[in-house]
Amino acid sequence: MSTNGSAVRGFSLIELVMVMAVAGTVLAIAVPALNAVSDATKLSAAAQQLEREVQTARLKAVANNAPLRLRTNCPSAGYFRIVELLGTASDTPATRCNTSTYPWPASDNDLSTLPNFDGPVRLLSNDATVSTASLEFRPDGTAWDTSSGTAVTITTPITITVTRKGATKTITVNNLGKILLQ
Repeated sequence: MSTNGSAVRGFSLIELVMVMAVAGTVLAIAVPALNAVSDATKLSAAAQQLEREVQTARLKAVANNAPLRLRTNCPSAGYFRIVELLGTASDTPATRCNTSTYPWPASDNDLSTLPNFDGPVRLLSNDATVSTASLEFRPDGTAWDTSSGTAVTITTPITITVTRKGATKTITVNNLGKILLQ
C-alpha cells in the first residue's frame, strides 16, 4: 500500500524474469517445429509444380493432337521441359533440352515445321531435386516410357521422385496417363 491508501500495482523483477524464461522455452520448442513445417511445405510446392507440368504435357498432347515428351533433369539437374516429338535422330535429351538449338518460343511461326509445342526450360522450385525421367504422352492421353530413347509401353507405373532435405514425394504415371502425386 502506498502512503495515500491505494495499492501499488505492477510486476516484480522476479515475475518478469519468469515470464521471459517461459516464453523463451516455448519459442525454443516452436522454432524447430515451424522449420519442419516450412520444409514440408516447400517440398510439397516443388512436387506440385512438377505434377502440374506432367498434367500440362498430357493435356497439350491431347489438345494439339501431337505427341509430347516431358523430360526431367533437362538440360541439367533440377530442370524440366516439355518437348514435341520430332521423330528424328535429334529427339535426344541432349539435343532437345538445348535452348540454343530449340528455343522457346520457337523461332518460326510456321505450323508445318516442327517443333511447335515445345515449352520453356523450368527450374524446380525450393532447391528440390528430381529423379531422371522421360515420358511421352500421345494424343489419346496414354503415357509411354521414353527413358531408353524409344517409346515403350509402361507395364508398371513410372515413379518420379522429388527430394528436398532428405524428404521425398513421388509422382506416378501409369500407361493410361493417370498422374498421381503422393
